[in-house]
Amino acid sequence: MTIKTESVSLEDARRVVAAGEAKADEIGSPSNIAVVDVGGNLVAHIRMDEAWIGSVDISISKAFTSRAFDISTADLAANAGPGEQFFGINASNNGRVMIFAGGVPLRLGDRIVGAVGVSGGSGEQDQTVAEAAATAF
Repeated sequence: MTIKTESVSLEDARRVVAAGEAKADEIGSPSNIAVVDVGGNLVAHIRMDEAWIGSVDISISKAFTSRAFDISTADLAANAGPGEQFFGINASNNGRVMIFAGGVPLRLGDRIVGAVGVSGGSGEQDQTVAEAAATAF
C-alpha cells in the first residue's frame, strides 16, 4: 500500500512567512519565522532585523514540534508541566521539542500538512504572529 501525502510548498511557505512578518511588524515584535513541511523539514525561515539570534533555532524547533505532535506548542505546553500527562516531553527528540507558545500546525482541510514556528517576543506575541501566519495558509 502506498500512502499519498500533501505538503506545504515553497510558495505556501513564503506566503505564511510574509503574513507572519507583517503581523510581527504591526505588533512591534521582531521575530524569527519558520515553516516546515509535512515531514517536519524546514522549507523557509526568516530572521527579521533585530530579532534575537538565539531564537533562530527555537522558531525552527517550534515548527517541528507543532508538526511532530500535530498540536500547537501552546496547547502542548499546557499539558507538559509537572504532574501533567506530557511532563518531560521537552527532553524527547534530542531536546528539539519546544513547549513555548508560537508553534501552530498548518491545515489543509482536516489534514496537517506542515507547521509554522515563531520566536522572538513574549509567548503571547509569538502565538499572535504564528496564528496570523497560519491564517495566510
